[in-house]
Amino acid sequence: MSTQNKTELNYSATPMDSKWVKMRASIVLEARRNYLLYLMLAPMMLWFLVFLYKPMLGLQIAFKDFSLWKGIEGSPWVGLEHFKTLLEDGYFIRAVKNTFITAFYMLVFQFPVPILLAVMFNEYKNTIWKRSAQTIVYLPHFISVVVLAGVVVNFMSPSTGVVNTIISWFGFEKLYFMTMPEFFRPIFVGSNIWKEAGFESIVYMAAIAGINPELYEVARVDGASRWKIMRHVTIPCILPTIMIMLIIKIGAVLELGWEYIILLYQPTTFETADVINTFIYRVGLQGSQYDIAAAAGLFNGVVAFTLVFVANRISRKISQTSLW
Repeated sequence: MSTQNKTELNYSATPMDSKWVKMRASIVLEARRNYLLYLMLAPMMLWFLVFLYKPMLGLQIAFKDFSLWKGIEGSPWVGLEHFKTLLEDGYFIRAVKNTFITAFYMLVFQFPVPILLAVMFNEYKNTIWKRSAQTIVYLPHFISVVVLAGVVVNFMSPSTGVVNTIISWFGFEKLYFMTMPEFFRPIFVGSNIWKEAGFESIVYMAAIAGINPELYEVARVDGASRWKIMRHVTIPCILPTIMIMLIIKIGAVLELGWEYIILLYQPTTFETADVINTFIYRVGLQGSQYDIAAAAGLFNGVVAFTLVFVANRISRKISQTSLW
């Protein structure tokens, strides 16, 4: 080979090309080394692609005057017209307001309860009673929301409900709680705490189990009380787990278990019960306004992503813990 040809080959093999070759080689090596793990991961990745990412192509409905007969491709583009319609709709504004208020209540009242339960279980030393209590608080998680809604409605019934029966014992008038807007949020949040707090405490119990026992021994030697040990050892050690779970909770909090809300609410409680997802259900599935519903869903998704992004940045600055 001539000197000129060698020079041309040397110039063609740029550092960038060499970098990509090394990267491809490392990917192939990693795939060969852990191919069993990737085979186990494949079904879940396929599920995500088919049921989560592929349906995202339908988000373009939010920017079209959608018609079932014309389909997505045949429907004309209208740009941001549907978003303008939503922002001018008083019912949608009410749903956004209710979503944020209810989400705030969920974060303030529901999120700390599993942490408190986990810390309490960790402090309880009687193994038999501890396991019995854990089983009791875990079980409600496995109750269907349909059954839970029926239980709540029966408990709050003005005729045969336990709550109204107790109220009547004290000489007060019975109330039909499920038709009163001011009681919907406390009932919804309270029943969610009862259902999910025990099961969610498992994550924090696992985090507590990973704490180095020597930290507790040192604290006891220094004369720390159980309260001080809990405050200065247990809580700081599980703080990274708390922050990660808080970020995840913020990302999912706008969903609010809307199926449960649909089972509980009625027109008289729309004032406080109607949220973005129930608005989407009524407008999209019941009203067949699929483009408006898609726009509302996209709005909800963008707001949720923004909340997660901001919470992640704040967590990374404050506690050096973040999802990414």
